[in-house]
Order: sequence, then structure tokens, then C-alpha cells
Amino acid sequence: MNTLTIVKIGGNVIDRPAALQTFLQDFAALESPKILVHGGGILATELLEKTGVPVRLHEGRRITDAGTLKICTMVYAGWINKTIVAQLQQAGCNAVGLSGADANTVSATKRPPVPVDFGFVGDVVAGCINVPVLSLLLDNGLCPVFCAITHDMQGGLLNTNADTMASVIAAALAKTYRTKLLFCFEKGGVLANPDDDHSVIPAIDTAYFQQLKEQKIISKGMLPKLDNAFAALHAGVAEVYIKHAARLLSAKEGTALVAGVKS
Repeated sequence: MNTLTIVKIGGNVIDRPAALQTFLQDFAALESPKILVHGGGILATELLEKTGVPVRLHEGRRITDAGTLKICTMVYAGWINKTIVAQLQQAGCNAVGLSGADANTVSATKRPPVPVDFGFVGDVVAGCINVPVLSLLLDNGLCPVFCAITHDMQGGLLNTNADTMASVIAAALAKTYRTKLLFCFEKGGVLANPDDDHSVIPAIDTAYFQQLKEQKIISKGMLPKLDNAFAALHAGVAEVYIKHAARLLSAKEGTALVAGVKS
């Protein structure tokens, strides 16, 4: 099986042009096949504030009403996605920018309003991924670049968590490729002390993850990231890492996620 690398890049890197350019040059240097999934950064929040649309979050996840969905789609699927694609082309990576609606690559189900009404937020599972289309793109030397906008098969768009999207895409392709999933952001990995950037935990297994949650060392945005990381491992993804975006090409840096419990 060919190895497929799927990388998710966070918004804090997208917001810093120099850091994003360096990351994209490193990503372009990765061996193909590969897929990039990106978050949204602060531009959507800035535009929401300027247009008077309230910004609401619940446990690190954005609540998306109709006005928020319009702004997020314009920013995520438009400016950010096409800027990334243009820079990858400059770096010699033949990228194609996609939302989940394009070629029906990723469909989603609108999240039920109970216990929290997240609005136009879509949940995805492995069966929502159009594996034949993605394989066609990859096998022809193209690099899909996904924003986290999906569709509901009823003509509507949905906002989807980018970490979840990367995890589910990796899981869906794990039967076709040996998949490696990298969550990249502005920290060196999962931190034992959130105030100490040098306290990177080198490896986390299922039991240690539960312990970190109970001790509230992992919370807010890191919690859904690790939930998605372990979901990918349990679904057959071969390797999962959380690491600094500037260390994309460094194989042994960051936090490795381990399925099961280490002996």
C-alpha cells in the first residue's frame, strides 16, 4: 500500500503569512500522495464582528447561524483556500482547492440541536467521504486542499470542524492507503503544562489520554483535537502525530498518539 500523508494546519499558522509560507514550502516537499486540510484563522471572526454577527463558541467549537455560515464559507472556501492553493502552486505542488460540496467529496449530516444547538454545523463519518473521487485525484498527481465546509446533499452548506474532517478523511482512506495523519499548529505538541512550551508529551496512549482529561490538563480546543486523533487511530490510521507546523518534516518531534494502552 502507498503511504498517504494527511496534514491538518491550524488557524494560528494561517494568520501569520511568513509562518504559513514556510509551512506550505515544507508541505510541498512531502512525498506524494498527500492531502491538506486547513482551518479558518481569525479573518472570519474579524468579518463577523465588522458585520455585527455575534461570535459564539461552545467548548472550543463555533456555533454557526445563517449569517456566520455565509461569512465562514466566503473566508474558508474562498480567500484562505485559494491563497493556500496559489502558494502551493508556486512551491511546485499541483494542488486543487476543495470544499466538501465539490465533486461530492465530503457530505455531512446537520448536527441535532440537542443538547446544544450548533446551527449549520455538519458531522461527518467515514461513509461521507467519496473515496473513489479522492483516489482519482491522488492517483493523477493532484493534491486536494480542503477547507472545512461540507454539504448536506439537500443543497445546503455546513460548517465542519477541520480536525474532525482530517480525521474522517484519513480513516476513510485507510483501507486504500497506509495513512499518516499530522495535526500541525503553533505548539510543539500536546503540553503537560499549557504555560510551558517545552513540556511536550512525547507519546499519549488511551489510558494516559483519559488521565489528562480527568486532570483537566487537556481542555478547550485541544480536547476535540485529541478526540479526533484517537478516533482516527481506532479506525485504522497507521500513524497520528500532533506537532509544530515548523517541524512538519521532522519525523521524531511532537506528540505521537498510541492506540490502546502501552505495556
